[in-house]
Amino acid sequence: MKTLLKNGTLIDYKTNTFEKTDILIENDMIKEIAKEISKDVDKTIDCTNFYIIPGMIDMHCHLREPGFEHKETIETGSKSAVCGGFTTICPMPNTKPTPDSAIVLQKIIEEAKRVNLCNVLPYASVSKGEKGEELVDFEELKKAGAIAFSDDGMPVVNSKMMRQAIIEADKLGTFVSSHCEEKSVSAGAIQAGKVAEQLGVEGVLPEAEEIMAAREIVISETNNVRAHICHISTKTTKNMVRDAKKRGVKVTCETCPHYFTFTVEEVLKSGVNAKMNPPLREEKDRKAIIEGLKEGTIDAIITDHAPHAEEEKDQGLAKAPNGIIGFETALPAEIMNLIDTGDLTYLDLVRLTSYNPAKLLKIDRGSIEEGKVADITIFDPNETYTYTKEMIVSKSKNSPFIGKQLKGRVQYTIVGGRIVYEKEIK
Repeated sequence: MKTLLKNGTLIDYKTNTFEKTDILIENDMIKEIAKEISKDVDKTIDCTNFYIIPGMIDMHCHLREPGFEHKETIETGSKSAVCGGFTTICPMPNTKPTPDSAIVLQKIIEEAKRVNLCNVLPYASVSKGEKGEELVDFEELKKAGAIAFSDDGMPVVNSKMMRQAIIEADKLGTFVSSHCEEKSVSAGAIQAGKVAEQLGVEGVLPEAEEIMAAREIVISETNNVRAHICHISTKTTKNMVRDAKKRGVKVTCETCPHYFTFTVEEVLKSGVNAKMNPPLREEKDRKAIIEGLKEGTIDAIITDHAPHAEEEKDQGLAKAPNGIIGFETALPAEIMNLIDTGDLTYLDLVRLTSYNPAKLLKIDRGSIEEGKVADITIFDPNETYTYTKEMIVSKSKNSPFIGKQLKGRVQYTIVGGRIVYEKEIK
């Protein structure tokens, strides 16, 4: 199978490329990149006015299967991911049963292979059942296919256990992704402050994230091992990571589009669809997250795609579960709130969504070069549209972007040379 991408603008961080070009894909590989390619092919895609970037990598999402298929499945989540331009996704282990054994992990991997839409590289849990009481067999799970380890959503409270986990994962050439939440100060529905008071709900203190992030930095620095901090959302956390990196500490971190798009004020408009953990913060935090992306403190943008059924979300702020879906709105949120504002360039965006995630995960992806696997995202940076509930591909519909005008839309997603998503032309 030969596919020719014609007249698109190739953006690649690794090769520092931003130019109009043709790309020839043969079977699963990128065969040729040149100004003009004229060859007999099976399919030609006219990419005029489209941008072509390395397939986006989401190193933190939730697919809910096994155990919570009423929210999402590996199949519906994968469909949503490729619709959003993601070619590789890494689901977190808060499923039932938890992938704390090779048997459960391999079932997830097998189902992803059956679905065969995008690369699915699952996390295994840090502790058995995510209970924080007994560590898993890291070596066994790494051999079984775990990309990394996390008890995401359930912070490892025991510091001795977390230290041991981070050191063990580092020895195996992988890492622990830490959900930083100090439970003694994290009770509440949304960010503590005026909005929480106005709505009459308990507020979450920002220290809940910051205290635990500080612990992971200490473990990383003292033991000279890599620690990775999930979805950072506050100015203080960003500053701590920045300062640690300046000292040479092996700490990495990620953030989500909602933390540089919205503030806690969005809860007044979107209600439970703006409730997540960590919660939306203040404007100073939103600006700090953007600054962290610009200066290189924050290594990657992830979605934290967290589907919930409508009846679960429809319980009011105090009781509704945390989380929003994010695969399908990540790219437009990035274009509108990072690129159009002049804060980042498209090369920066590729660094944060493709190149860096591939490096962090130690996978051979994240660039478009001859001889590389053809994982590619093609999008129209200027297409505008209103995001409606009916458009959502995910099984769940919990998004604060519903009803909002978006800019930037994926046209094609190619995984291993196969077109796995093509935007419907109406």
